[in-house]
Order: sequence, then structure tokens, then C-alpha cells
Amino acid sequence: MTVEREYMEYDVVIVGAGPSGLAAACRLKQVNEELSVVVVEKGSEVGAHILSGAVFEPSALAELFPDYKDMGAPLGVEVKGDDIHLLTSASGGIKLPNFMVPKTMHNHGNYILSMGNMCRWLAEQAENLGVEIFPGFAAAEVVYHDDGRVKGIATGDMGVSASGEQKDSYMPGMELHGKYTLFAEGCRGMLGKQLIKKFNLDANCESQHYGIGIKEVWDIPAEKHQPGLVVHSAGWPLTESGSAGGGFLYHAENNQVYLGLIVDLSYSNPHVSPFDEMQRFKTHPTMKQYLEGGSRVSYGARAITKGGLQSQPKMSFPGGFLIGDNAGTLNFAKIKGNHTAMKSGMVAAETIAKAIADGKTGEELTEFADNYKNSSAYKELHMQRNFGPAQHKFGNIIGSAYAFIDINIFSGKLPWTMSDPKPDYAAMKPAAQCTKIDYPKPDNEITFDKLSSVFLSNTNHEEDQPCHLTLANPDIPMQENYPTFDEPAQRYCPAGVYEIVESESGEKSFQINGQNCVHCKTCDIKDPAQNITWVCPEGAGGPNYPNM
Repeated sequence: MTVEREYMEYDVVIVGAGPSGLAAACRLKQVNEELSVVVVEKGSEVGAHILSGAVFEPSALAELFPDYKDMGAPLGVEVKGDDIHLLTSASGGIKLPNFMVPKTMHNHGNYILSMGNMCRWLAEQAENLGVEIFPGFAAAEVVYHDDGRVKGIATGDMGVSASGEQKDSYMPGMELHGKYTLFAEGCRGMLGKQLIKKFNLDANCESQHYGIGIKEVWDIPAEKHQPGLVVHSAGWPLTESGSAGGGFLYHAENNQVYLGLIVDLSYSNPHVSPFDEMQRFKTHPTMKQYLEGGSRVSYGARAITKGGLQSQPKMSFPGGFLIGDNAGTLNFAKIKGNHTAMKSGMVAAETIAKAIADGKTGEELTEFADNYKNSSAYKELHMQRNFGPAQHKFGNIIGSAYAFIDINIFSGKLPWTMSDPKPDYAAMKPAAQCTKIDYPKPDNEITFDKLSSVFLSNTNHEEDQPCHLTLANPDIPMQENYPTFDEPAQRYCPAGVYEIVESESGEKSFQINGQNCVHCKTCDIKDPAQNITWVCPEGAGGPNYPNM
């Protein structure tokens, strides 16, 4: 039975209440307060699904709200110092002098803050400007006009059982129609992925590249706390498996530190477990010195889009735009993407506001490409375009030395652009060709297991609903991935969603524990068979991060 969905009309529909979506919403209303603007957010509240380091560069915020300090923006702590360590072993390492560090890693004038709290504040500003925000509603489907232009989105049906039947609580989704729709879903957005394929937006770019960021928040003893200190690292433990990435530890406010590890998803050894690499990372004396005597209060994980300019798809299509991490605007050389995401949303908003004023409704706004190229976001991504490929091609150490020459000496003006065409999932080698990794058991003081970590993420899903982790072919995990790669999903997932379970008769099977999912999207990216597709569960499901 087809259910007729109700619909609401707006000038602009925005999918996702992250930094790019909220900046776009605010900018639209600043340019033309008469525009009707709505933001839908799948998290239970704004900020519930936001996870970021975060050392925040305020350039885009200052452009959006010049008096942001007087307005009470939750800026946390201003950066007071940068320490960068090359970890050479489980106990050794060297602190790099500042003059040897790419200038993009210097954080003078930036802030250590919770991006979840910043998004909550941005949502308040948007609502004060007249934007409608609907948290707890997942955008589950793109709606099209008959001629193929994007018409808007439909939110997901609520109250559908795991077997696909309507429960007593059933409520059909609602369509939100707009003259233009902005897709600000974050990394590997479900609808963004569909739009890239439908409109062939990646025809002229290289494969996108990703990392998984695993983050914890700790309360630490006051005598160990150095508010404003930023610590970054490269090397161990990832070098042991030939993997790339880096760690961070940021001294925030209230005797807290934010720490985490970013593992590039181009790693080749299927035995790698990013979660366990993160636990090992904390045992290095450089990090452990701050954590001893402290307590872990929050945990989360999220993939990041880090391919840079070479991997950035076309962002415009008939009826809308991809913005923010959905379009890959993160600056990997800075390990920052919030300011560039915001700026991409602001450029899109200004382009749309002018188009609507000119009487346009859904025509593709090709002028956005020039507007974006003239923006600060594009210019810094262009200057640092070779950082990521150099890391993949040469490794963290030599790659960083190349970046120093390229960025510090030549300001990104070397007359070439490096290529990095192999997709991350294709980098994985058969398990038999790789060294197995024996991860130590957690001590429950510094290191922990996955399930106790997921508990701290406040993750919850309605149990009786269709599984949102879908397999194109349910036989592939055991027939192909297990014999070839020892089914890496049981290790690359940071939440224990995927397991190989054995029955009493000794038969092994692939089990999906969808209730644990923290919506990081790693499985959608790294599965070597590209057999897993992440789709939106019911709205309000997933993690509920208080201050990530």
C-alpha cells in the first residue's frame, strides 16, 4: 500500500545541523530575512551526532557573526601552545621544534572547543534569525521533480518493524520541498552518495579518501592540566603496521582533555583495528602522563573526508548543492574542516539567495563553482592540495618533510598537483600476506574494550526496526571477506557492530549488532567488497554526544 505523504514548502531545505548546514541557514536569513529556511537533523538534538577534535579556526565564524565573542559563542580555551611529537616506539619519541613543522599546524589564534556545543549555539542563532530546525528527523530519501531536478527530501517513516510491517506507532515520513536543497550530511552522507552517483558529480575528480577519528574525553587531575596546550603526534603505533594517520591531545576547559587517533582508511593490513590502535596510543608515555589518575567520560568515532581538492566532487546539481564534509571540504594539512565547511555553506547560501531573488527555482547554479573558487576555503585547500597525497605516497615522515618544503617555503605554489587515485577499500591486502597484530587486553584504567566505550557514547536505536546496515549480497562476508581478509569488519568497526559468531555445531556466521552503531560510516567506506551500505535508521537513533 502506498501512503500519501504530507509535504511542506520552503525556499531552502537543509539536510544536517552541522557547521556547514547551520552556517548556510544563518547566512541565508542574513542576506534575505524573508526566505523560508528549514534544517532537518537526524540526531535527537542538534549536536548529538557531532564529533570533532576540535581545534577551531574562527575565520568563517568571524565572517558570519563579527561580534561572536560578545554574542557568547562557546569558544572553550584559546590555544596557548603547540607540541608536535614523532613517536618512534612504544616508549620513545622526539618533540619536533616549531621551525620544522608545516605552518598549517600552528594554531595561534585558534580555540579548543566542543563542536557539538558550537553547533548548538549556531542553531540558537539560526532560530533567532527565523530558521526552523527539526531534530530527530532523518532525511531518508531525495525527492525529484519530473524533469530530474531535486525537489527536496522525505523524512524516514517511523514505527516500521524489523520485518517491514507497520507497528501501532507507525507514522509516515513527510516531504520537505524547496526551491533549493543543501545536503550537509557530513562525511559519506547517505543522500550525498546517491546524488554523486545520479548526477555523475565525481566524473572529473579522483577517488575520495577517508580516515576514521576515534575520540575520548577525559577528566584529568588539575595539576596535570595545561589549558590551551595542543599536542599532535605521528608515528607509533600506526607505523608498526605500515599505516598512516596521527594522534591528538587537546587541553580543553574544566580540567578536561580531548584525545584521539585518526587512522587513514587507506591502510593495507586487514588485521588493523583502529579502535585498538587508539587504546595503544594512550599507553605511550607522552600521552599517558596526562591520563594517569584521570577518568574517561565520553567516547565516539566518526569518519572524516580527507581527499582534499583532487577528490572533491562537483558540488552543484539541478536543485541543490553538496556542502561541508559531504563534499570533502576538510583541510587535512591543518587537521581542520569546521571553518572550511562553514565557508562552503555560506558561499552556497549567498549563491542561492541571489538566484531566488532573480526568480530562479531549481535551475542548476553553475556560478557557484566560480564563487567557491574565489573563496578563502578553496584557496587554502589549493595551497595545501599535495599534503594528503604526499602522506600516502611517502608515509608520514617523508610526507611531512615534503609538506614543509611545499607549504612553508613555496606556499603551495609548486607547479604540480600530486595524484592519489586508488580508493581506500582497494588498498587492503589478503590477510595471509600481512602480519597478525596481537593487541593487549584492556587494563580498564587507561585502555578499554569496545562495548564499555560504546556505552559512553549514549548510543541507542529503536530495536524493532529494519537493520540500517544493509548487505547487497549477504553471502559475501563469509564466502569472500572471511577467507581472504579474515573479515575486517570485525576490526575496522569501532563499536562492535560486526562479529563472526560460532554455533554449538561449530558453524561460523556473520552477525550485525546494529544497536551498537555510532554512525561513523567506516563500514560503508572500507569494506573491501563494497557490499555494505549505511542507511539512516529511525530519526533520533544513534549516539547522543553531550560535548564532543
